[in-house]
Amino acid sequence: MNQAPKTKELQKKFLKTETPSVHSVKKTVVIVSPALASANNGNWQTAKRYGQFLKTHFRVRIVSEWDGSKSDHVLVALHARRSFPSIAAWHAMHGDNGLVVVLTGTDLYRDIKQDPQAQQSLEFANHLIVLQQLGIDELPAHLRSKSAVVLQSTTSRVTLPKTTRCLRAVMVGHLREEKSPRTLFEAVALLSQQSDIHIQHIGAEHDQLLASMAHQTAALYPQYRFTGAQTYPETRRQIQRSHVLVHTSVMEGGAHVLMEAICSGVPVIASRISGNLGMLGEDYAGLFPVGDAKALAEMLIRFRHDSEFVHLLKSQCARRAPLFSAEYERKGLLTIIENAISARH
Repeated sequence: MNQAPKTKELQKKFLKTETPSVHSVKKTVVIVSPALASANNGNWQTAKRYGQFLKTHFRVRIVSEWDGSKSDHVLVALHARRSFPSIAAWHAMHGDNGLVVVLTGTDLYRDIKQDPQAQQSLEFANHLIVLQQLGIDELPAHLRSKSAVVLQSTTSRVTLPKTTRCLRAVMVGHLREEKSPRTLFEAVALLSQQSDIHIQHIGAEHDQLLASMAHQTAALYPQYRFTGAQTYPETRRQIQRSHVLVHTSVMEGGAHVLMEAICSGVPVIASRISGNLGMLGEDYAGLFPVGDAKALAEMLIRFRHDSEFVHLLKSQCARRAPLFSAEYERKGLLTIIENAISARH
């Protein structure tokens, strides 16, 4: 079945604006990211990519906290709660003029429901950005009119040949409770008799209890390998070499690793949470109930032995891949920045 019309329809849904005109005199955009290059996480990857998209049109700075410079025209703050000091300082000086807030998973699915500072950030902002289509549903109704979906993007990679001797699954996520690595550890134990299912786990040891559990799991089950933090290029190579990416998170704003797998021709098995549904589609066949290790283990066994299931996941992911193009993200972001500048009063 030809999916091109559906893909175009989705692209139109996520991107409703055109590329703005280039300014003859560049204005300054400051990007506030709580995580900088040393963190090598999703927030930093987003900040870095935004900077690359914007630098041909604007002067761009990336900082962990805004310094109050009066020469800045737009502030793009990643994370409503963690960037609140910068958001509040900008609002005190400029009001909502030029203030753009990008909402992360912990913002959408936890902080804006209970944290007063995160809630205040939403009110202060002139524009809100969510990173997948279901994110807007989490916002209070009165804020949705100033919100836009800007899907993230990544570069495409060639699909590498895979070994037939075993199933190589990879999970990429720093050891944090939000990533639910315990679900993976439990699934590994349930798969202990499946000698042809190998799981590699990449991620920094942010939580020492979870790190201890990862090392214990590796010691008990030789099919599981915890490799700790890896560089971004090496992580992408490991994804390319795998048959499937496993993603167990309990909350996500729009996980980079999902699109990185999809754009490498690697299908995904993921938890059924709003952030993943917004990236993969609500009809995606490779979703398991959040925290359900048994369901995850069973899905991996099915992936190993059911070629039709593998083909279905690959075809569904291939249909989503065009949505994660740099051109669509760039156009959406530039339009929001241009609108933020135009709205200044």
